[in-house]
Amino acid sequence: MSAPRPPLVVAVVGPTATGKSDLGLALAEALDGEVVNADAMQLYRGMDIGTAKLTPAERRGVPHHQLDVLDVTEDASVARYQHEAREDLAAIAGRGRRSVVVGGSGLYVRALLDRLEFPGTDAQVRARLGERAEQHGTRHLHDELARLDPAAAIAIGPANTRRIVRALEVIEITGRPYTANLPEQVYEVPAVQIGLDCDRAVLDARIEARVDRMWDEGLVEETLGLTVHGMSRTAARAVGYAEVLALVRGELDEQAARDAVVAGTRRLARKQMTWFGRDPRIHWLDARDGDLVAHALAVVAAADAGAGTVGDGGAPRRTLGS
Repeated sequence: MSAPRPPLVVAVVGPTATGKSDLGLALAEALDGEVVNADAMQLYRGMDIGTAKLTPAERRGVPHHQLDVLDVTEDASVARYQHEAREDLAAIAGRGRRSVVVGGSGLYVRALLDRLEFPGTDAQVRARLGERAEQHGTRHLHDELARLDPAAAIAIGPANTRRIVRALEVIEITGRPYTANLPEQVYEVPAVQIGLDCDRAVLDARIEARVDRMWDEGLVEETLGLTVHGMSRTAARAVGYAEVLALVRGELDEQAARDAVVAGTRRLARKQMTWFGRDPRIHWLDARDGDLVAHALAVVAAADAGAGTVGDGGAPRRTLGS
């Protein structure tokens, strides 16, 4: 007699400021679950205010995993996250509880749930490509990427040196297009995904209010404290922290820094919605729904009932504010 199949993992995804953390917590309480973070910046210890991380008291006794697991001097790694977060999922299932994945970092969600293998790295290849970028400019490398993998060049902007170098590194290491290594929309971990959507004007207002709250709670002071031992490139580029660092360097005044955080967060929300909007497996709910938790639980119940076919799609694609 085969062992019973673990319950479907529940994932709450979508753009920032839609209330994913609150919904994920409510679902974990209702489903006897534990939360697994899928926000790349919430992996970092000390990056609390700027990432809207729930405080220990706000977690209401629900165990949370993949929070505060990196020092800000470390670079985050999707491959490392995949390995460690999947171990968390297995441990939660072993305790007979439900995993509730919560976060808006699209690649991290896909790496956790979907069939995705990570090519290795080659420090010499990466260093050589980095030197070429410095000598000839990022546009030169982007043109090469466009020749070798046009789809990757379209997806990666010509100013994104880090991602262009990585794409060319993968092509050289594997002998295959970079896009061949991107995740398939095929679950490695059986799951049901719930996306939170929101009217654009409402979301913009939420973002502005969130930034005001972060500033009042001490985002500038938090950032200054993190710079004592230095911040990795990954941590220092995080929306909110990057703009405060520019303020500290004297490149922006305080109002300009606040405005830049708002603008950067809005851009992030658009990018997140574009990413998640491409996935037809996501069941979209209105973030303003007064019965949001009940409707989310209904989605989970329906997925549980049809678990043999979960992941075969059906939910419509969405764009922000649709």
